[in-house]
Amino acid sequence: MYSMDNLKKLPKLGKLAPDATSAFWAFDKAALADGAIPKKYKELMAIAVALTTQCPYCIEAHKQAALKAGVTEQELAEVIHVAAALRAGAAITHGTHLLEG
Repeated sequence: MYSMDNLKKLPKLGKLAPDATSAFWAFDKAALADGAIPKKYKELMAIAVALTTQCPYCIEAHKQAALKAGVTEQELAEVIHVAAALRAGAAITHGTHLLEG
C-alpha cells in the first residue's frame, strides 16, 4: 500500500493546490528548524509522532533528517520505546471508557 515512489507525486499536489501546499511546506520548515528546541530533538519528536501515527513516509523522512542532525541508533531505540509507551498508555486510559462506574 505504501511506496516511497508516491512522494514523487508531491509536485503535482503543489500544482493543483499551490497556495495551501506552499503554506504547508513553509510551516513544516519553520516548525522543524533550530530554535529553543534544537533540530535534533525536534526530529526525535517527529519520529515518535510518526511511529505513533504509523506514517511510513514520515518515519523514513524524519529518520533521514534525524541522522543528518546527529541522532544515534541508541537515541532511535529509545524514541521507539517512548512512542510505544505513549501508544500503549492511550489504549489503557481510553480502555477505561469500557468500564462501568
